[in-house]
Amino acid sequence: MKINHSLFLIMVVFFMACNEKKETKSIQKEQIVEAKINSETAAYIDLEGNPVELSDYKGKRVLLNFWATWCRPCIEEMPSLLRTEGLLENDNYTILLVTDQSLKTIASFKDRKGYNFKYIKYSGSFADLGIKALPKTFIYNEEGEKVEEISEAMEWDAPEILERLKAIK
Repeated sequence: MKINHSLFLIMVVFFMACNEKKETKSIQKEQIVEAKINSETAAYIDLEGNPVELSDYKGKRVLLNFWATWCRPCIEEMPSLLRTEGLLENDNYTILLVTDQSLKTIASFKDRKGYNFKYIKYSGSFADLGIKALPKTFIYNEEGEKVEEISEAMEWDAPEILERLKAIK
């Protein structure tokens, strides 16, 4: 009788432990599904995980700079890009830095380097956008039309580049 009672207690503990693991797996599965839904519904998300649509910027000129934390030319052009952001402040420009890296990686880079850009994460593949090398920049006019692509690192605050950007209609 004593053995049956001990065996019963062992079985109860075992089933309770199995039930807790199933519940944990269920929560993890829900989080994965939620993350997948968010990434499928929004091509771009900000650092807080909110969806970002390029159409939100219609009426502004947009410089969409694709980069990565491991891309040396991308990082080398950032100081001039930051200066350019200030220089184009009165010219109706928004500069967005886009990467496909994780939000945690982007936030860590931002904190470490101190560049105060509007960073967004692209949820798709850069190859789907025709991007084969970084940095790559798309420039949109105020109507939201892509009017230029630049496939190299730039000194964005060079006078000839600033004039070129200001001339975009």
